[in-house]
Amino acid sequence: MTLRVLGIDPGLTRCGIGVVDVAADRSATLVHVGVIRSPVDADPGDRLAVIARGIREVLDAHTPDVAAVERVFAQHNVASVMGTAQASGVALMLAAERGLPTATHTPSEVKAAITGYGSADKQQVQHMVARVLGLAAAPKPADAADALAIALCHAWRAGSSAAPTAQAAQTPAQRAWADAERRSRVARTKLRSAR
Repeated sequence: MTLRVLGIDPGLTRCGIGVVDVAADRSATLVHVGVIRSPVDADPGDRLAVIARGIREVLDAHTPDVAAVERVFAQHNVASVMGTAQASGVALMLAAERGLPTATHTPSEVKAAITGYGSADKQQVQHMVARVLGLAAAPKPADAADALAIALCHAWRAGSSAAPTAQAAQTPAQRAWADAERRSRVARTKLRSAR
């Protein structure tokens, strides 16, 4: 069975959006990728309307099974955080209106899922996204590749609660991520039992 995942890298100026089909063996196929842009000099409400319209178009065209959005985290630039949070809220609301399950993932969760390393840089994530999807190069700008990374992260993490996938069917990054998650669970269990 294939899971179609909509990934969104929220932003008020550039909102990355990607759709991937992920099979039970964790292989993935690109369905759609792009960036929704809103004019920086427009009223915030109008900018959010532009983003909402772009997300609706992708939802209508590609009918995903689930939506995943990058979780907003604190930054020094409050204005940037506010715009990102607003775009994130719009994305989650539009998915919920259609009855789609939604999830959010932190940047470090996405990096760990894609590269096996939670502190990977953007170039490493982009390289792995291109490799996993069989693309000649990573989609540009970075927001587009980030949206695909979020979608892949969600599909792989959701699949971790399903029947185990054969190690041979996983990429090295997927195996590293699964191993890191296993080690983390073991460490938490030992910590709890030591208390």
